[in-house]
Amino acid sequence: MRSFGLAFAAWFEKYTFLLIPGSLVLGWLLSDYLLDFVHWIPYLFGYITLIMALGCGIRHLQGVLKKPFAVILTLLLAHAAAPVLAYGLGSAVFGAQSDYTIGLLLFAIIPLGISSVMWVGSSGGSVPFILAVVVLDTILSPLVVPALMDMFIGDALVTWNSSELILDLLTMVVLPTLIGVMLYEVSKGRMKDWSAPVTQPISKLFFMLVVMLNAAAIAPHAAGMKDEMLVVIPVVLTLIVICYLLGYFGSYVMLGPTQEMQITFTYASGMRNISLGMVLATSYFSPQASIPVVLGIMFQQPAATVIHALFHRRRTRAVIYPK
Repeated sequence: MRSFGLAFAAWFEKYTFLLIPGSLVLGWLLSDYLLDFVHWIPYLFGYITLIMALGCGIRHLQGVLKKPFAVILTLLLAHAAAPVLAYGLGSAVFGAQSDYTIGLLLFAIIPLGISSVMWVGSSGGSVPFILAVVVLDTILSPLVVPALMDMFIGDALVTWNSSELILDLLTMVVLPTLIGVMLYEVSKGRMKDWSAPVTQPISKLFFMLVVMLNAAAIAPHAAGMKDEMLVVIPVVLTLIVICYLLGYFGSYVMLGPTQEMQITFTYASGMRNISLGMVLATSYFSPQASIPVVLGIMFQQPAATVIHALFHRRRTRAVIYPK
């Protein structure tokens, strides 16, 4: 049982770039059957967040705080530069008051994605740094997400309850994260490895289920927007590429960054917690605003695969043709 659970989790991570878009399509196709279960999403997401946090302890957070410039730069790239570019791109193509622009903005504002840890590790980046930054960013999300949304759109373009959003983020994201960190401390870091054969496969399945349920929630509304997708899809792809490039070139602000930190910054800036983004989009914004976030989940993982291949090629060339 132990080996099967770990093997399944490894298999899932290997084929995430196919499984997640596939789950999205399946959610659309089975929308009529899945709509009754949409209310499960916050609980499923809370479990996913808890399992993510089992790998992070207080010492990881303390270690990251010893690199304040790197942390601040990561958060500025992800939550200052990226939202400005997303809002500018959306405004230029759809107009500042478009729900699609709000969706692009939300994509750029949501916390860093836990899947970035997997890609950073497989590409040769700093896993302790990215894991701790993801946890820190997740804890800050009840402050960051509402504040940035209010800053860019206020209440003029969309009616939403920021205090309710803060409460949802606290219960859905921050509380499970803190519980996970406490379990790490109590077990002296053994909890994750001990429970992984069971908790990791369940977490992967819940991740797919969250994607399917969110896709099912917006499927009835997306059906009438087929013509607009010809414009929205290229714009979302452009934003995803911009976010990755922002991290890569932004790392040069550190003046002579190591390849390890270049890789880490690239994934940190490029990958978002799309599951949370989908939950927020479908709960607080119009179906139209949800579309860019949903498309983001389709393209974010395949884009990460391309980035991984590019870094691998660079490492290979460095070995074959050393300076």
